Amino acid sequence: MTRSQLTGNQWKFIEPYLPYLPIGGFGPYPERLRKQFEGVIWRFRSGAQGREMPCELGPWPTVYGRFRVWRGAGIFTALLEGLIAEAARQGKTDLSVFSVDSTTARAHHDAAGIRIGKEDVDALEEAAAEQEQARQKRGRPAGAERAGQRKRPQKRKSGDTSGDGASSA
Repeated sequence: MTRSQLTGNQWKFIEPYLPYLPIGGFGPYPERLRKQFEGVIWRFRSGAQGREMPCELGPWPTVYGRFRVWRGAGIFTALLEGLIAEAARQGKTDLSVFSVDSTTARAHHDAAGIRIGKEDVDALEEAAAEQEQARQKRGRPAGAERAGQRKRPQKRKSGDTSGDGASSA
């Protein structure tokens, strides 16, 4: 890696949030703190496995351990809150616009308290009926065989040799 991932100004902002004193008995050497933080950034920017981390950022178990300690101590939450506060102080933020990851906010419309008018319910029922009609037009009424499926041959009765299933006696 030929250059650092953080500019000098970015590091000046981030550095006060990272502890120099040990958290839970473990702490980084101050001169390696920036490289370890850049290792965490590299890991999430690249999406690669930790073992693929460039050696310039330090040993991957150390970087991963540091990430776990910082996460547990709330360092990243404090850093995010500080970043938002600094952006607000500079007038560079609009807190009226935000995004929520849909994987964490899934709920049925009943659970969310949504109110649907009668017109909307009627439209949904009409669309469902149209979909069912289209399915039947394709020749697949409910319970019909699908293309490519064969009927199973009936079992022969004992003593039947004609093959048509009828008894010859």
